[in-house]
Amino acid sequence: MRLILETGEQVGVVPLSQALGIARERNLDLVEVAPGAVPPVCRILDYGKFRYEQTKKEREARKHQKVVLLKEVRLTPKIDEHDLAFKTRTIERFLQTGDKVKVTVRFKGREMAHPQLGKQVLEEVAAKLKAVGTAERTPLMEGRNMTMIMAPLAQKVEKPQKAETPVQAGSA
Repeated sequence: MRLILETGEQVGVVPLSQALGIARERNLDLVEVAPGAVPPVCRILDYGKFRYEQTKKEREARKHQKVVLLKEVRLTPKIDEHDLAFKTRTIERFLQTGDKVKVTVRFKGREMAHPQLGKQVLEEVAAKLKAVGTAERTPLMEGRNMTMIMAPLAQKVEKPQKAETPVQAGSA
């Protein structure tokens, strides 16, 4: 097997017994890194410390992850201009915060005979919000509801630079 020391130095191809002897001598663990390689690659390291650093990295990655929520706004096919403008501003606010929005037009009774009115409302909403979002899914009839999903436009988000903290001598 190919052996790598804890410092990153490559020892070369050694037998298993010799690799285990080197690991025991240094009070460290012998970990198989690439079992599929020919010959397999093993590394000498402190496995407990390695696992701790891995979980720490995963936790840090989870902290910076953005969770995208799906918000829903309901409309009717006979919505008035002012009401539509109000709902559109609400959708715009959701899109600017990075959330997806499910815009639903609910049909009641005889409104079901005119689905084109609901489609017109949804297309009007999409046209008004063209600057902040795109229609991820076009209007689709599902039972008594016609839905459309709006997604925010991709934006470049600049991360603020963190001030580097000076490292004191003797602390590690």
